Amino acid sequence: MSYELQALVGMLELMAVAAAEVPAARVVPLAQGLALIPVTAAVLSALQGDAAVHKPGGGAGFGWHSDGFELRLAAWSKAGPIACVEAEYFGGVGTQRAAVWSDGRVVLGPLTSDESEPWPAEGTPISRALRWLGGYVEPGRVDEFGSVGLGAHRSTAGWATG
Repeated sequence: MSYELQALVGMLELMAVAAAEVPAARVVPLAQGLALIPVTAAVLSALQGDAAVHKPGGGAGFGWHSDGFELRLAAWSKAGPIACVEAEYFGGVGTQRAAVWSDGRVVLGPLTSDESEPWPAEGTPISRALRWLGGYVEPGRVDEFGSVGLGAHRSTAGWATG
């Protein structure tokens, strides 16, 4: 079974403000006061805008966004922290990436976990980003990823149409 996600995550209020600037964006509430915006092709195109200058290897460690995308994240992060997260798994093996912007700059990451690496003791990149945003491990859960509900859909498209 596969899992893939490309999303922005932050407090629900901040995600609502961000989505209001991007007509293709859909805000999906998560647990613990968080929400995500699935980064679909339409959202990505709108976020990249006129400043779509791709960096070698992608911006902030991601292969799919540009300087324009990062400028928008930096602007939104002045109102509160916002994370860019990515995961891709198949058969339990895969990768994660995460970075958090706050006060107009990257404050965590980019963090990467490749399929050949064990998860560090401090948690996966996405769980660490969620922790930065205020997420926590709920009783009976393994990590922040599960606690906020990121397992509810198996794909970015699933979150977008959800």
